[in-house]
Amino acid sequence: MVVDPMRAIVQVAYAKGNIYEYTHVSRRAILNLIMNPNMSLGFWVNENLLPFDCKTRVFGECTVLKALYASDLPITDNSDPAGYVYCNG
Repeated sequence: MVVDPMRAIVQVAYAKGNIYEYTHVSRRAILNLIMNPNMSLGFWVNENLLPFDCKTRVFGECTVLKALYASDLPITDNSDPAGYVYCNG
């Protein structure tokens, strides 16, 4: 998983191989994840990206990224992934 707290974007590579990008993610939730490196990534995703009433579902988008491997993250339009922070779980 990689997060960009400035743009409120999260990219997640799931165990089955699908890679998604979520927009309009709560910046507070992203900062909480960064500040607590021992937090379960699965728990964080289930609490902040998947519920029907979370900010991402109400205001944002979830798009499938065209990548084969999690090692390809972050996937950006430009070659500068400077805003992204890696979260390992």
